[in-house]
Amino acid sequence: MDAKHTNHLAREKSPYLLQHAHNPVAWFAWNAAAFAKARTENKPIFLSIGYSTCHWCHVMERESFEDEKIGAFLNEHFVSIKVDREERPDVDKIYMTFVQSTTGSGGWPLNVFLTPDLKPFFGGTYFPPDARHGRPSFLQLLQQIAELWRERKMEICASADELHARLELITARDAKENSPLTPQTLQRAAQMFKDAYDPVNGGFGGAPKFPQPSIPLLVLRAAKRFGDAAAVKMVLHTCDKMAAGGIHDQLGGGFARYAVDAEWLVPHFEKMLYDNAQLAQLYLDAHLISKAESGKRKAETYANTVRDILDYVLRDLTHPGGGFFSAEDADSEGHEGKFYCWTKAELSKLLTVEEYNVAAKYFGITAAGNFVDHSHPTPLAGQNVLSRMNPDLPAHDLPLLASAKMKMSEVRAKRVRPHLDDKILASWNGLMLGAFARAAAVFGEAKYRVAAEKNLQFLREKLWEPPPQSAIGNRQSAIPGTLFHRWRDGERDQVQLLEGYAFLLDGVIQLYEATLEPKHLAFAIELAGAMIATFYDPANGGFWQSPAGMDDLILRVKDDYDGAEPSGNSVATLALLKLAAITGRDEFRQPAEATLQLFAHRLQTQPAALAFMLHALDFWLDEPRRVVIVGDANSTNFHDLLRAAHAVYQPNKIVLGSTGAVEPFAKTLAAKSEATAYVCTGIACQPPTQDAKVLQQQL
Repeated sequence: MDAKHTNHLAREKSPYLLQHAHNPVAWFAWNAAAFAKARTENKPIFLSIGYSTCHWCHVMERESFEDEKIGAFLNEHFVSIKVDREERPDVDKIYMTFVQSTTGSGGWPLNVFLTPDLKPFFGGTYFPPDARHGRPSFLQLLQQIAELWRERKMEICASADELHARLELITARDAKENSPLTPQTLQRAAQMFKDAYDPVNGGFGGAPKFPQPSIPLLVLRAAKRFGDAAAVKMVLHTCDKMAAGGIHDQLGGGFARYAVDAEWLVPHFEKMLYDNAQLAQLYLDAHLISKAESGKRKAETYANTVRDILDYVLRDLTHPGGGFFSAEDADSEGHEGKFYCWTKAELSKLLTVEEYNVAAKYFGITAAGNFVDHSHPTPLAGQNVLSRMNPDLPAHDLPLLASAKMKMSEVRAKRVRPHLDDKILASWNGLMLGAFARAAAVFGEAKYRVAAEKNLQFLREKLWEPPPQSAIGNRQSAIPGTLFHRWRDGERDQVQLLEGYAFLLDGVIQLYEATLEPKHLAFAIELAGAMIATFYDPANGGFWQSPAGMDDLILRVKDDYDGAEPSGNSVATLALLKLAAITGRDEFRQPAEATLQLFAHRLQTQPAALAFMLHALDFWLDEPRRVVIVGDANSTNFHDLLRAAHAVYQPNKIVLGSTGAVEPFAKTLAAKSEATAYVCTGIACQPPTQDAKVLQQQL
């Protein structure tokens, strides 16, 4: 960073944009001033998209965007714009789709050249600073594009118009007729994932390995539906291998974004809130399933992994007000993984001989190390990523391992930490809110419920603008509330995104099911109404990623891909189906069913693209079981019943009370002398019970 340069990004809140505020490149944020400059000066736009914990984004910044010569050339011939993909995934989606369709691959940094009216004509990902393998250097590429723009501008603009028309076709989505959705759709999808299973290392696919929790979560759902014990073993084996691998921070908790190898050993060290939220849900499912099938000891290991994730988030990713931060970087002091890795010499010096011998065996420490640092001109030697190479230590070694880990944790806490991306996103917070709420219900642990309640309060205060007071209560004409996407450093943005509404709706519903507080259900209804009013397409089904009338987007897109994060459409569909079952209201069910129908053909032909929407299909296929708990929340057995309701793996059930905006039948159920639980399907219920063990057996 060179303080002698300061560009327009210095006024922004995004940590990623602020990282580039002192580049010699005269960066603009994605805004009207930048677009006007490109039009007035008739220059092409150089658009660069990334995020603050992206390793290759850092590399390209060091190599190219901090280079005076490259900066001067960009400033003379282009209008340069930086976008944080986490703040504007709608912008990223459009240009990533373009690059993937024209080059066959994508990733970040994403670098795209646009006409002044924002239409792309050329793009790629990382461009090296020097010519390699017959490809030009980044500066040579800039020179070629500047020359083409100068000499063949009309051709480029015509080509961009043609590419834009193709992009509209790629992103258009109409419901195809005769695409029935049946249990066989799920069965085929699960079989496809099972065929990709790695029997040695776990996971569904090869290196590099991303956890992609939507897939193992779906395999578990299908295993439940079809009685597939082999599929359950695949998922539990995957959970075991991931938890033992270097992708799991063995000292500090939480999971890195992915592993570069097939063994889950060497991670790409950045830690993302959204990964950890989804992995907490996966390990909760593993805990419940193994409790029923493998016994308490195995179940407790999965429960400990959940606690490990949530405690990491509480310690390192939580704002004092309750919001959850976005991510931690892979790099510290210019080296990838430096914060996390250890050398044999370092540990030999830190630990007693006995502690070292046990720790070295358990973590697989060697002099050569297991991680090669490619991130720096002078790589660190002999680096060891910690993994559980020999987890089954004899009992007498466990105290030595515990004392070794304590010493290592104390030393690591004094190291220079990786950069923290401290922006708070409605979407990712919704995912983590749901994880905390469900963990509170499954474990009966108050600190997780408190964290979930505090998080929701923070989001409502900082990012939610309720509907005007006069509109509340008039269901037909009410002006919807507004959920903004990002808060950081005392300020929220003005962006609305489907994934923010959908992910938060899902989290609030889980918080309602974990507490049965009517106020949470009331907010879920308000949020769902706003989401439908703002994003739903009543003509064709499905939800747009952005509201209507966004003049900085060349396309309005319906996100149709469940990758590292599930899509807004998938999460919205499942959340609305659950809300419809809890409230009995068709205005929530109908958009969800129309969305399933819109994507039915894709669910059948490309199930891996929409693994999370298959969760919604699984829920939709049958009438869900409803656990209705009635009576005083302060009665002695209320919380026992509530915990029992969540203690059985049954993904297609809902838990509700009998007060507030619940469906009419639940309101007819009466409490006996103390809190009472009813397990119902339709209007048929099993005998009411006040005994948590009986409720668990009924489920």
